[in-house]
Amino acid sequence: MSKKITQEQIDAWKAEHGSVAALKVADKIGYVKKPTRQTISYASQAGAKDPMAFNEIILDQCWLGGDEEIKTDTGLFMSVSGQLTKLINIQEAELVFL
Repeated sequence: MSKKITQEQIDAWKAEHGSVAALKVADKIGYVKKPTRQTISYASQAGAKDPMAFNEIILDQCWLGGDEEIKTDTGLFMSVSGQLTKLINIQEAELVFL
């Protein structure tokens, strides 16, 4: 079980990392930041050999705090895995030739 994360802590993380997201599963909550390009690259390389490694690396590298069981309990980890790609905010782009 983790210590209670305060709003002051969340505000400090936002000031440092830009945005913070909460991963909620069962009665657990974990806080994560957006991954860097380097993290995405590393996770993608590892994920090519081991698909679970992508999610493990993204969660580990983006983790700020919360209930550690989300990272260590297989069921909780699998439950949040589907949400991790949403941290990579891909927007639609357009190529316009001038």
